[in-house]
Amino acid sequence: MFYDTSKYSFVSELEAAWEDVYEEYCTVQNEVEDWVERDLYNNGWQVYRLFEFPHGEPIQSQCVKCPKTTAVIRSCFPHHGVAGFSVLQPQAVVYPHQGYQGEFLRCHLGLSIPQGDCLLEVNKEQRFWQTGKAMIFDDRLPHAAWNRTSEHRIVLLVDFVPDATI
Repeated sequence: MFYDTSKYSFVSELEAAWEDVYEEYCTVQNEVEDWVERDLYNNGWQVYRLFEFPHGEPIQSQCVKCPKTTAVIRSCFPHHGVAGFSVLQPQAVVYPHQGYQGEFLRCHLGLSIPQGDCLLEVNKEQRFWQTGKAMIFDDRLPHAAWNRTSEHRIVLLVDFVPDATI
């Protein structure tokens, strides 16, 4: 299930900051780590965490390296959980699964999105990411993602409490 981003007041601020956020990702791209739940993907799903799962405690040593991104997250999402950069390397597949069953929705801000077969499927509905655009979905529902291209897919990922941001 995908949500209409026009219903969320933070989206315009978030999208306006995408270039600054991407620039900061570029400064830490060599520090990404494999997503911890290794059974959820074939290979090549990596993250750079700024705020810890599930309750959004800041990882100070990471936040200090990305001050603009940290500020945007704090401004747009007063009540958030995990947040950071999510990378799908070429040919990465995230298998169908359901996310944390808390009160969060998930927002992806497209930072570098390859053309081709690179998309997100939630409850059998498929959407392409777009560079500079936000996508909001319910990751508590069955969902999968893949990047069957020769380039990296990079997004800013933020879990947020929807009632606190509308």
